[in-house]
Amino acid sequence: MSDTYYERLVDEDALVAYLSDHLEAVEDYEISRHQEGHSNETLFVTWGDRELVIRRPPPGETADTAHDVLREFRVTDAVADTAVPVPEPALACEDHDVIGSDFYVMEHLEGDVLREDEPARFADPEYRERIGEELVDTLASIHDVDYEAVGLGEFGRPAGYTDRQVERWGQQLMWAFEVTADEREVPALYEVGSWLQEHAPESHSHTLVHGDYKLDNVMFGPGEPPELIGVFDWEMATLGDPRADLGWMLSYWRDAKDPEPAIPELTNRFMERDGYSTRRELVARWEARTGFEFEHERFYRALAVYKLAGLGEMFFRRYLEGNSDDPMYPRMEDRVPALAARAQRIIEGDEPL
Repeated sequence: MSDTYYERLVDEDALVAYLSDHLEAVEDYEISRHQEGHSNETLFVTWGDRELVIRRPPPGETADTAHDVLREFRVTDAVADTAVPVPEPALACEDHDVIGSDFYVMEHLEGDVLREDEPARFADPEYRERIGEELVDTLASIHDVDYEAVGLGEFGRPAGYTDRQVERWGQQLMWAFEVTADEREVPALYEVGSWLQEHAPESHSHTLVHGDYKLDNVMFGPGEPPELIGVFDWEMATLGDPRADLGWMLSYWRDAKDPEPAIPELTNRFMERDGYSTRRELVARWEARTGFEFEHERFYRALAVYKLAGLGEMFFRRYLEGNSDDPMYPRMEDRVPALAARAQRIIEGDEPL
């Protein structure tokens, strides 16, 4: 990370002044950048005796609604007293004079986010099975939230959500193609987008949806057996179709029979080991917990991969414009076409559930 990029993320003096005014003044503090994410930026702040996390968008031009951290704060604050486990929200700031963007502050949780591997304490078939169960049960708890009761009745327009998802991610791709098409084209994404438009379900259930629910956006507590203690990254949350959440989660979950991943650098493969639930088992548990059926599964899984391709293409544009130092972004030149091919395999039945 260059000093210049870090300085674009945070004006430390202004942030310290803000936190001193809104929390309390402290003598000892430390601010650092968390580099695991690839969308919004995350800063860790030690503030006296408190451990805090700050979320802000990346610097530079962003696609509309793609990095709405204040939306993330609102939904986290709303579900904090429900069965959905989230970090305790602390502050939200719209004043761009502080660090140059909207941002919010939440309490830091202690535990493990399962990214590259499972913790040694979970390397047991029974615990491995429990990881998948906790993941699905927590997703079901999100879909069970009474969104009217927690003040999210106006949080979105659930009717027509799925059609809008197809349209929106097509628009995100068009935004990215304005720059990336000069490097290379991805014609398969136009074909996938057309198929999704033609096969979008006519109706769906209406629930709170997370929008980016997957294994590495949740945290497991430090003990055993596995207990899911926090759900993160709510920037895409809204009211909509719960099956879209499930399709997204499944797009990241590996079965032992799967072909090589389209983006190996961002793909967890440890759930291919003995003991982990298969995608079909996760679907069955979600259906039992929610009472919903995972109808049109090829549509929802292909939509998820189409959205992944959209994200990758936006990352590639940001790289080409010099608005990120993330080493993953330039690799999207080849990874996005691989995602397009994966979506086509799902559509054609060559990559089954």
